[in-house]
Amino acid sequence: MTGPEGALGVVLETMSWVGLVPGIPLLIFGWILALRACKWIATTAEVFEAGGFQGFRWSDGDGRQYSILHEPSEVPIMDVGAHVTLHYDQCHPSRWSLARPRRTNGAILIGSILTGIGFLSIIAGFALMAF
Repeated sequence: MTGPEGALGVVLETMSWVGLVPGIPLLIFGWILALRACKWIATTAEVFEAGGFQGFRWSDGDGRQYSILHEPSEVPIMDVGAHVTLHYDQCHPSRWSLARPRRTNGAILIGSILTGIGFLSIIAGFALMAF
């Protein structure tokens, strides 16, 4: 093919390579990271006070007790004895949040975009050859 069809074919083939070669390994890497990630668990924690600081006290499903003191500037001051919903990392209970954490995996996102571009370029290249 010569002319615009040939140039478009070269662009589509290049885009398929640019999309698939880094996209598929990024997807695999992202899936591995997602499988290895620890779960965040929601639980009910009790607010307590010790030494002028407030903290949270909770227990997990195995009956282990956890307590964490926090700086007053980190979270709003709450009534002692109040119960709040606390989200904590199952593998590292010292990582906690009062809001539900968002799990983002950039490798899966970028890998999906690149792989999608690669597959769309392949399909468009076959469609170009058919015409």
